[in-house]
Amino acid sequence: MQATEIDLERATGLLRVSFDDGSRVELPAEYLRVESPSAEVQGHAPHQRQLVAGKRAVRIFDIVPVGHYAIQLVFSDGHDSGLYSWEYLHRLGAEQGQRWDAYLAALEAKGLSRDR
Repeated sequence: MQATEIDLERATGLLRVSFDDGSRVELPAEYLRVESPSAEVQGHAPHQRQLVAGKRAVRIFDIVPVGHYAIQLVFSDGHDSGLYSWEYLHRLGAEQGQRWDAYLAALEAKGLSRDR
């Protein structure tokens, strides 16, 4: 799978990605930040995954191409260590509802907020 178009709507923080299979995903900056593929968020094993709170206002400052297979996103909070492969971005789009609901439930269970 290959991305054919990437568009960032800076005002809202929405990243739109079109793929060569004809699909298109729209991913908010906050969602991309809390689902970062970086070791800082994902850990090195499933039990090491970190819950990232307080990112409602985060924005994407820059998009850096990485070869022909991924992009690196630079966020307004300084996070820039995750490489978002085309497959991962596609999966984030396909699983957005389920992942977002699980994220919100985890925040609530820990008494955390999207704002802090």
